[in-house]
Amino acid sequence: MTLSTFAQLPTIKSGVFKWSDHEVVSNGDRVSRPIVEGVSPHLEYFEMHATTQMAGAKPSTAHANEDIEEIIIVKEGLMKVTIEGKSTILGVNGVVSLMPQQMHSLSNAGDGPLTYFVIRYRSKNKMDIERGIVSGNSLMINADSLAFKPGKNGGSRSYFDRSTAMCERLEMHVTTLDKRGPSHEPHAHGESEMILMISGETTMTIDSKEYSATAGDFYFIESQLVHGIRNTADLPTSYFAFKWK
Repeated sequence: MTLSTFAQLPTIKSGVFKWSDHEVVSNGDRVSRPIVEGVSPHLEYFEMHATTQMAGAKPSTAHANEDIEEIIIVKEGLMKVTIEGKSTILGVNGVVSLMPQQMHSLSNAGDGPLTYFVIRYRSKNKMDIERGIVSGNSLMINADSLAFKPGKNGGSRSYFDRSTAMCERLEMHVTTLDKRGPSHEPHAHGESEMILMISGETTMTIDSKEYSATAGDFYFIESQLVHGIRNTADLPTSYFAFKWK
């Protein structure tokens, strides 16, 4: 994309994006769902989509992104991820933090459908490959490899909190709320944030407006806006939270 193209992309506004609203595009042995494309306070490009590979689908063509960083999240099924010749099998809630300029491919390693989210982004600041390498390079993380830290309302699993080639800080965790009520007091911070629902029902207040979400939906919160999330059902809820700047 050229700079003029970026200038024409919309600014992604705070609110909720519903799984049921995404257009479904079939292409042979896979289905894609374009979700959002635009710019944000820290990113000159941000795009998110979901892909479903049917059982036996051909692996994605191995390729490298010249100046795009990615986060990939497994929604259902088993995924084989290969980065620079190293392969790992990821299950549900497995996460890839993918550096630019690294050859990679994704394939369905299970007997049923594989569905995953892909988040692609480019920073407004200069890309720093060396910073990303020093901070851990690309990561492939299974949820069951992470320690669960109990809290008063449930608990959390931390995936990472680090700098990357594109971000001064990129932090990601999963929160579980065992009962009805808020996760924490409303607050604001300099990072932009996304909350991607795994299960349950929640309500998010962003800048005095209320939104609701269930599994597959996500909230987008712009930098510096006061926000707070709460479990609105008597059953547990879980969600990914990630922040960047």
